[in-house]
Amino acid sequence: MSFVLHDWAYREIKTISDRLTRDASAKVVFLIDKNGLLIAASGEDVQELDTTSLASLAAGNIAATSGLAQLIGEREFSNLFHEGERDNIHITLVDERVILVIIFDKRSSLGLVRLRVKRASEEIKKVFLKMEEEAKSSDNSALEFDDDDIDKLFAD
Repeated sequence: MSFVLHDWAYREIKTISDRLTRDASAKVVFLIDKNGLLIAASGEDVQELDTTSLASLAAGNIAATSGLAQLIGEREFSNLFHEGERDNIHITLVDERVILVIIFDKRSSLGLVRLRVKRASEEIKKVFLKMEEEAKSSDNSALEFDDDDIDKLFAD
């Protein structure tokens, strides 16, 4: 799946990520595409992490557990939780499109994170539906990045 992430969509996703970080008392929130590319990141500890590796490994984790699910007759495991000594990771597949990763510590709880993720997932789904509708109405048959889009995305 490829898509053009317009500026308005990025701002909406970033707002959702920032709110989820705050409301879930999370250290970091990432939104990643299923290919392992980082779409948005929120939280104070983002600069301390290797976001490229984290995004890639989270996508790989979803892919691996998808294979496990199929082996036992399930369609998908959409929620994953990894508990560590210091930090925990909650990974959610949102609408089979993107991956939401939340890193949190003992300041939060799995219950709070799951509750807040449910709301954020619904909001993210709406953004992607709106993007789909916009793409269909603009008669763009190919949804992909061009050089100008990439330049605009990384411009300061």
